Amino acid sequence: MMTFNCPFEAVFSTAFISFLAFVSSAERARNGETMETFTAWCNSHLRKAGTQIENIEEDFRDGLKLMLLLEVISGERLPKPERGKMRVHKINNVNKALDFIASKGVKLVSIGAEEIVDGNAKMTLGMIWTIILRFAIQDISVEETSAKEGLLLWCQRKTAPYKNVNVQNFHISWKDGLAFNALIHRHRPELIEYDKLRKDDPVTNLNNAFEVAEKYLDIPKMLDAEDIVNTARPDEKAIMTYVSSFYHAFSGAQKAETAANRICKVLAVNQENEHLMEDYERLASDLLEWIKRTIPWLEDRVPQKTIQEMQQKLEDFRDYRRVHKPPKVQEKCQLEINFNTLQTKLRLSNRPAFMPSEGKMVSDINNGWQHLEQAEKGYEEWLLNEIRRLERLDHLAEKFRQKASIHESWTEGKEAMLRQKDYETATLSDIKALIRKHEAFESDLAAHQDRVEQIAAIAQELNELDYYDSPSVNARCQKICDQWDALGSLTHSRREALEKTEKQLETIDQLHLEYAKRAAPFNNWMESAMEDLQDMFIVHTIEEIEGLIAAHDQFKSTLPDADKEREAILGIQNEAQRIADYNNIKLSGNNPYTSVTPQIINSKWERVQQLVPKRDHALLDEQSKQQSNEHLRRQFASQANIVGPWIQTKMEEIGRISIEMNGTLEDQLNHLKQYEQSIVEYKPNIDVLEQQHQLIQEALIFDNKHTNYTMEHIRVGWEQLLTTIARTINEVENQILTRDAKGISQEQMQEFRASFNHFDKDHGGTLGPDEFKACLISLGYDVENDRQGDAEFNRIMSVVDPNNSGIVTFQAFIDFMSRETTDTDTADQVIASFKVLAGDKNYITAEELRRELPPDQAEYCIARMAPYQGPDAIPGALDYKSFSTALYGESDL
Repeated sequence: MMTFNCPFEAVFSTAFISFLAFVSSAERARNGETMETFTAWCNSHLRKAGTQIENIEEDFRDGLKLMLLLEVISGERLPKPERGKMRVHKINNVNKALDFIASKGVKLVSIGAEEIVDGNAKMTLGMIWTIILRFAIQDISVEETSAKEGLLLWCQRKTAPYKNVNVQNFHISWKDGLAFNALIHRHRPELIEYDKLRKDDPVTNLNNAFEVAEKYLDIPKMLDAEDIVNTARPDEKAIMTYVSSFYHAFSGAQKAETAANRICKVLAVNQENEHLMEDYERLASDLLEWIKRTIPWLEDRVPQKTIQEMQQKLEDFRDYRRVHKPPKVQEKCQLEINFNTLQTKLRLSNRPAFMPSEGKMVSDINNGWQHLEQAEKGYEEWLLNEIRRLERLDHLAEKFRQKASIHESWTEGKEAMLRQKDYETATLSDIKALIRKHEAFESDLAAHQDRVEQIAAIAQELNELDYYDSPSVNARCQKICDQWDALGSLTHSRREALEKTEKQLETIDQLHLEYAKRAAPFNNWMESAMEDLQDMFIVHTIEEIEGLIAAHDQFKSTLPDADKEREAILGIQNEAQRIADYNNIKLSGNNPYTSVTPQIINSKWERVQQLVPKRDHALLDEQSKQQSNEHLRRQFASQANIVGPWIQTKMEEIGRISIEMNGTLEDQLNHLKQYEQSIVEYKPNIDVLEQQHQLIQEALIFDNKHTNYTMEHIRVGWEQLLTTIARTINEVENQILTRDAKGISQEQMQEFRASFNHFDKDHGGTLGPDEFKACLISLGYDVENDRQGDAEFNRIMSVVDPNNSGIVTFQAFIDFMSRETTDTDTADQVIASFKVLAGDKNYITAEELRRELPPDQAEYCIARMAPYQGPDAIPGALDYKSFSTALYGESDL
């Protein structure tokens, strides 16, 4: 808004005297351009009060419409008029009007109420010109000029771009009508086709401008085109009055445009922030939903029945770590970066901090991620332990079946043998033989006791390890135990029966007995040897397999002595046969004391001889496998011992870079991005390590003494490295965003960084309260240790550390310094802008919003503004004040 800077008294006294000279005759006052213009000007205001005038000197004589006119144009209330028709009533009303004019700093010269009441046209027009000067032209001033000069300068500036227009005065410059059309086209180009106007057709030009102004701009037609064209010098006062109406019409539009631009800017910021908030909510929901789906899978500890099924679960877990999780790690990092960027934008635009929906805070995502990684770590440990358990279960189950089969083969037919009544019809020698045979069986039975106990122990261990086929194992074990008890009972019964007749028995062939006694343990030794040679084994280290090889070599060293024992036993049998042949004794064919014949001994011995080289090959194969495993361990350790320290070094370098960054923020950002690229290019080394780790797991290798780094350590370190460099880059990007949005110079930003780093003694990226106070003092803040200084410091701490964590981050420090050195939009400014669009009302309508704002922003406001509840409310009124306040406070907007 332009302002008037000239003394009222001098301006209006001079103006009025000049006007009196101008209206030297009443006839000219009645019939000239001024009369028509002043009448139209008065009616343009009086119609707001629902009335009009036809003749100035007649209609203002009673002072009533004169007072009404002053109330409309000033917006103030005048003293109550007198309604009487007597002359004294009229004079009093006019005096009230003149007193009001004088109260506005206007000194009236040679004019009194009587002249107005008497219908003196010269004085009445002079008074109206004074009113026009005071209330229509006084406020128009540009660059400390007078009202007339200010209005002229405004016209010159607005019409400067138009050809054939050269406004130098308020008379001749307007005769061709182009200046009027140029003013309208400058502000409302859609109303005038300026390029089609001709300078040599002034009447058409003037009528076009006057008609458009009256129809679309609510400016009444105050001049006649023909009068202007046919007059050598149009009336200056009339032209000024008419042009002032254009000024007031368009100055209001300029205010509305300025207000609308401010509102559009604020709304655009809010709309962008809402879009970022919606993106965050969506990304956070997706990530939390993925975590929610993944954790139950990782926490599922239902074991499978076979190693193959568990190995498939392990392969699925490897796919999860290699394929499914890495993109989620990047999403989580990007989500944190987006959240920090959004909060920075909100702070820079003086908006409240963004509070995500319940359960979607960054801390909630971090908690969920931590739960995920805990479940993940536990799941991998469980898988490996479960595979190891199933491996042992399969080994134990096979061992159980092998021992059970051997035992069941041995017990076959034993019950039937023990139930025989052969001793009832046998001869004395036969009985003696039966007793000795039974003693040999008892010896054999006792030798098998250890195997039965081993079978029961293995079954018990399978139960304790939750073997899936435990019911069948238990049933078979129970059957063996029940049979064993039955054999014991039958053995005891048969022994009693034999002992009962023992006194009647004579000696039996001692040679056969000796054979039986020596053959039985040797046969049992061979069976045990065959069982051991076929025994399954499981090892995980070279030391374990070498121990088995050493034990096997020790066993092979006993074979020569065993062969001698075999030959000695067979020698006894051969000696018995020789004696029998020598004495013509016919033997029954089988040794009556044992079922272990020389053929059985030779057959089992041959089987032992066959199993020994097979055992050699099995042990050597396992030794080769363990040597291969050891190679895999060393290969992984060699790479891990390089990658692990490299990641740690890079983490330390990033920490130093974030503290010691030099140059412009753009230089720092480029340097960090190049550094990030160098890190990303190291990824193939991680992939190589993953491939080696997969080979290790496929080989069921569970430990590695050659390195302290596990694949889990490497993965976590790599993910932390990528996240740290991304966060460091985001911090610099936010600093650039803060600098550009707040207009902070590069030198200021470097000064802030230098001050912060100077007091960050431990290079931790944060300042404690004492360090921060020292930093503020170095920047010129008065926070010394006195009452006033402490109060100021506590105020600042509440801004930079609202959560009372006891530390100040660099970003919080930058935000504080930005607010201290720059300015931002405020709610009051937005309210003032809406008030302009609303025409000073306390509310605004949807129609006004759609007229003044772009469509999308108008609808944005309409959808969010609450209904206006004030006493002056109308249907559809909207509350722009609460809406504006909500933009800068806690709100759902």
